[in-house]
Amino acid sequence: MMKAVLFDLDGTLIDTAADFIRILQGMCREKGCAVVDAGLIRTQVSEGARAMVKLVYPELDVEDPVFLAHRQRFLDVYGADIAVDTDLFEGMYPLLEELESHQIPWGIVTNKPRWLSESLLQALNLTERCAVLVCPEDVSKTKPDPEPMYLAAKTLQLDPKDCMYVGDHPRDIDAGRNADMYTVLAAYGYLPLQYKDDLTAWRADCIVNTVAQLHDAVRQLVIAPHAAAELRPQQA
Repeated sequence: MMKAVLFDLDGTLIDTAADFIRILQGMCREKGCAVVDAGLIRTQVSEGARAMVKLVYPELDVEDPVFLAHRQRFLDVYGADIAVDTDLFEGMYPLLEELESHQIPWGIVTNKPRWLSESLLQALNLTERCAVLVCPEDVSKTKPDPEPMYLAAKTLQLDPKDCMYVGDHPRDIDAGRNADMYTVLAAYGYLPLQYKDDLTAWRADCIVNTVAQLHDAVRQLVIAPHAAAELRPQQA
């Protein structure tokens, strides 16, 4: 019986793309170049700040000091106004509320830096509700390595196999599988262009196309067994 649900952050639990789009398109206007398409930006969110800023400055090497300065400016602007147009994906609040009503913990394992992750959770009033937050600073190896998954399970005092992990990038699914967690591919998220054509190749245990489908899967695989166990007579 699975006893917790863990989420990737951007593109899985929280729809952050609108704020990234706002900032990156503003950088395009400052540069005087064509505005990057919003849809293209969404496909790069899960690849991180470097990939997103590269859309605006394709001519610069990612190790160029000028590029690094633009990347840092992007992060600073984002951090200063982290949730202007950001919120949980539609339908996610009821899912979290149902988990909480059954006292089933939920948490986050992300490659997003801790200072940004914590600021985002605080802005959305999720800090106290999130049972565990694992960020790159907490581990020696990030996803797709299973180390962050093991740390999340250990913090919850659970065996990793008792956790469901939901993500929208192959590294999420790989990390969950490597830790022997039940993996769910959030196909409603920010699927990278190079991986979106064959989702079965990710080898997730389950694929959901909407948050409603995710909610159904969580009800069936986590909440219902938990509720049944609560009703089961205690062994003498």
